[in-house]
Amino acid sequence: MSGFHRLFVANRGEVAARVARSCDAMGITPVFGVSTADREGPWVREREHVVLGPGRSTSSYLDMERVVQAAVQTGCTALHPGWGFLAENPRFAALCEQHGVTFIGPPAHVMSLMGKKTPAKKAMGEAGLRLIPGSDGVLRDAAHAREVAEATGYPVLLKAESGGGGRGMRVARSDAEIEGAFLDAQAEARAAFGDPRMYLEKLIEGGRHIEIQLMADRYGNVVHVGERDCTVQRNHQKLIEESPAIVLDDEERARTLDAAVRATAEIGYVGAGTMEFLLDHDGTLRFMEMNTRLQVEHCVSEMRSGVDLVAEQIRVAAGHRLSFTQAQIELGGHAIECRINAEDPSQGFRPAPGVLEAWTLPQGEGIRVDTHVEAGYEVPPFYDSLLCKVIAAGKDRNEACDRMIAGLEALECRGVPTTIPMHLAILRSEAFRSNDYDTRAIPGWSSEGGAH
Repeated sequence: MSGFHRLFVANRGEVAARVARSCDAMGITPVFGVSTADREGPWVREREHVVLGPGRSTSSYLDMERVVQAAVQTGCTALHPGWGFLAENPRFAALCEQHGVTFIGPPAHVMSLMGKKTPAKKAMGEAGLRLIPGSDGVLRDAAHAREVAEATGYPVLLKAESGGGGRGMRVARSDAEIEGAFLDAQAEARAAFGDPRMYLEKLIEGGRHIEIQLMADRYGNVVHVGERDCTVQRNHQKLIEESPAIVLDDEERARTLDAAVRATAEIGYVGAGTMEFLLDHDGTLRFMEMNTRLQVEHCVSEMRSGVDLVAEQIRVAAGHRLSFTQAQIELGGHAIECRINAEDPSQGFRPAPGVLEAWTLPQGEGIRVDTHVEAGYEVPPFYDSLLCKVIAAGKDRNEACDRMIAGLEALECRGVPTTIPMHLAILRSEAFRSNDYDTRAIPGWSSEGGAH
């Protein structure tokens, strides 16, 4: 038993449906907060829900006071933020706790520490993780950025201290570019996050993006649920995730998994979290940041381990110890996830809201689909355009890839363009199948918007 009877789901779409699935299995009543654009959404049909406000997220899903008030007034003693929106906002976590609502995530002070990039890097370095070379803290100004860049060696990456989602980032390859890159990134960071502070890292070109799934309770117990390879990206947004990361050698994998568990315990972390790393040309994993929430791609780790990470989040938040030890986590086979969006990849990934005229999901051994939509659903223009996530598992990477291709071919979606053609091109490409790619390009897909 979790200890909670009613849980407020402070999110929408696929993540809301995912949280509700674990709630149902645990005998917990989920209560949904929705915008006016989502009140007819399939995931809230015949479910208890509260309209938070208009379609635009700033007046609904991002309004902290409205969300907490809705949770309190509906008698919910816990709140799950999902991912995105307010999931990594320490002020929101603290506001929940102040009103007697258990926030399903880490303590606000830990979230605040890991949300600021330079303190996070310092804490992780002290715990034994290897870091990307760069500034020791935030940069004073463009002149300071030039000084650090010259000491670090070009090319460098200017990054927002409070950044995320690829915003507030610029590359500088020489002294001539550093001031403009600093000022551009700073302006974008100020507009996006209200925080103009910047720091600098050595730009690792041609690296691989690896992340580690972690779970911790409030008694100091921490386990990892393996690593994921999230290298296939567009504009720092992940497209395909898989586990294990076969590019890693066993020694580096074991060393970093152990260090990540130790670091998580040392900062007093509670709940589900993910540490993100860049794998450099020497085969070394270097810490980038920690996401203090559940990840979109958590299902890949669930497929390999059999663990329900959402249910474990809820149990831990209720004060229970982890229901498993590290020795009890068995990671088997290979799993891959593709994010299917209502976007036209041949037209620069232009969002394509509209009505789903037909929607048929794939089935079969090793196939899982997480979705919130159905035929007749109208994709709204206000939010992320994710329609579903297809996850395929097999005894090895080739079998998982083959099952994913069959699953995507069987996924019928008419009415809006989707990213399915791009995913199929990636999965069939020699670069992807031979594991010979990096963060610089999408394997099997040209920058002009087509298969190659």
